[in-house]
Amino acid sequence: MRTTHEHDERIAKMVFASVYPHYLKKIESKGRTKEELHKVIQWLTGFDNKKLQALIDSKVTFEIFFSKAKLHPNAQLITGAICGYRIEEIENLLTKQVRYLDKLVDELAKGRKMEKILRTI
Repeated sequence: MRTTHEHDERIAKMVFASVYPHYLKKIESKGRTKEELHKVIQWLTGFDNKKLQALIDSKVTFEIFFSKAKLHPNAQLITGAICGYRIEEIENLLTKQVRYLDKLVDELAKGRKMEKILRTI
């Protein structure tokens, strides 16, 4: 699915630290924990808690956030619809990576088992 250039640019320039509290609120309101959120983020990006906090404190954009990430080899197994787009059809790599993260957070909030979220089974 094609996203517009403006849409992709808006996502690229979005500050991760401004979105992170929304991720946290979403999962905590459904009974999940910050530790589980960090586990999901670490699985996708390779960032441990210290690195993640440094990126939050630095107020990096999603563009910088994902340029520093080492995406998990199974990230391409994240499929489905999120925010009106089918992830597997998104052409812009950065937009796809952000939607990967959105989808994982969504699955966590919906109570999906961690093994399934992390694509281990």
